[in-house]
Amino acid sequence: MKNISATLAIVWRIAAPYFRSEDKWAGRGLLAAVIAMELALVAIDVLVNQWQNRFYSSLQASDWDSFVREIWIFIGLASAFIALAVYKLYLNQWLQIRWRQWLTRHYLGEWLQGATHYRMQLKGDAADNPDQRITEDVKNFVEQTLTIGLGLLSSIVTLFSFVIILWGLSNAAPLHLFGADLMIPGYLCWGALVYAIFGTALTHWIGAPLVNLNFEQQRFEADFRFNLVRVRENSEQIALLKGEGAERGRLLERFGFVIGNWYAIMSRTKRLTAFTASYQQAAVIFPYVLVAPAFFAKKIQLGDMMQTASAFSSVQGALSFFVTAYRSLAEWRSIVARLDGFEMSVDAAANLPPHEPAIALKVAGGNRNIALEQLCVNLPSGTPLVAADAFSVQTPERVLVTGPSGSGKSTLFRAIAGIWPFGTGSIFVPEKAKLMMLPQRPYFPVGVLRDAVVYPAAPGAFETSRVRDALIAVGLPDLAERLEEDGHWNRMLSLGEQQRLGLARALLHAPDYLFLDEATASLDEPSEARLYRLLAEKLPQATLVSIGHRSTLEAFHTRKVTMVKHGAIHVLGDGGVPVEKEPSAAR
Repeated sequence: MKNISATLAIVWRIAAPYFRSEDKWAGRGLLAAVIAMELALVAIDVLVNQWQNRFYSSLQASDWDSFVREIWIFIGLASAFIALAVYKLYLNQWLQIRWRQWLTRHYLGEWLQGATHYRMQLKGDAADNPDQRITEDVKNFVEQTLTIGLGLLSSIVTLFSFVIILWGLSNAAPLHLFGADLMIPGYLCWGALVYAIFGTALTHWIGAPLVNLNFEQQRFEADFRFNLVRVRENSEQIALLKGEGAERGRLLERFGFVIGNWYAIMSRTKRLTAFTASYQQAAVIFPYVLVAPAFFAKKIQLGDMMQTASAFSSVQGALSFFVTAYRSLAEWRSIVARLDGFEMSVDAAANLPPHEPAIALKVAGGNRNIALEQLCVNLPSGTPLVAADAFSVQTPERVLVTGPSGSGKSTLFRAIAGIWPFGTGSIFVPEKAKLMMLPQRPYFPVGVLRDAVVYPAAPGAFETSRVRDALIAVGLPDLAERLEEDGHWNRMLSLGEQQRLGLARALLHAPDYLFLDEATASLDEPSEARLYRLLAEKLPQATLVSIGHRSTLEAFHTRKVTMVKHGAIHVLGDGGVPVEKEPSAAR
């Protein structure tokens, strides 16, 4: 019961926000309509149960007129049943897609807000494969929550509707044993209850491991698919290293987990199916065994017997809801657990670190400079990496940051961008300042080249002529003629071409502060020099901060700062901290 309560609490937390959202009236209306149709279908089942008594009684009495009348009644009931079933399914599917649409947008918004997706990885993402959580798990949650919820509602209403009928039939058809009537009030109801309790208890005992097995199956499937995608995305490096054999072994190892867990599901499902199939088949004959003595003793007619069997089947089916739906319930609980883990992981990443000091990103007010005050940048483990105090970048200064590999230069850039929370101290950024970070390997979304260049601006934010001029300026005249071409540009272009595209993006966006993290490292020195002169010409008011190791870069910066190792950390600073400054004229 504790597990059931916990699961229902999680389901309510995930499901309720939609029915309080901006789409609440459509969602509530569709849900009310589906519930009303479900109740109407139960009412038709009750009418059909009563019809069975009259129909079989007319057959036993050889009453032709009554027989024909009951046929027409059945046609009317069947027509109503078909219409309700069709539109219940239609409205159910309509509700599913609206609910899924809202939930998907909600999760995407939470996942992609404030670099949460990046921070989830920094802390060792507890929610593996967010792509699967947002696609398959959301779809299955909505579908199975409605299916199971409506099934449970139908079972409850069916139980209360038919238990009254079955109780009355128990009195009309008393238990007849050894030539004597045993007057046990509602004995058919008690028989259905005992039968269902017995079946439910055994079903849970046999099928309980399926919850964890289904959870693991989803995880193994997602992990295998994720590694297949990684092979596709890194096919060039794998081919150059001739790593096909190693990748095949790694992929087959992960697929082995899928197979092994699937065999465990097969074994457990076989046992569960063997019991539930036996249970359901026995339920077909069980009511006839109970009322047959009364029928052969001439206590009831054939119609009463058929109505009793039908009513017993309905009551027993309602009471046995957990037996018949157990496998679906096991899958549903694993989906709920996965979405719950995803929500907790997103929430934890959005509030990193929850109980520790964090780097504070503050507005500098009237000051036009970026300033670092008592800053200590740590690794996620808490190990100090970079220290800086009373360090500032003047406007429109051009600063070259150097230092050994692994000294934390890129991590410092991440902290200034506001996506690295681990550490202490403050980073002051001018109010409304426009910052742009260009990494060594820029990102381009799959799609039309023009839209990939202007990213993250919306498509059409820049005139096509401006985009074309920017590409020509950075030395990509051939690409300037392919702006409407659709492609996977990170795979189609060399790293040098990608870095040129990144600089074209910077020219279009014209940031106040441009940070280049070895953003020209794949270019030859003459090309790198031309592009730095281009930045000085096109963005004369922009403050430029570069990470680089080539000595030729010094000519294009007015200040050089070297990160110096001091104990276990690397120090960046001005007053009293060992740094190296070599001003030179920008050319």
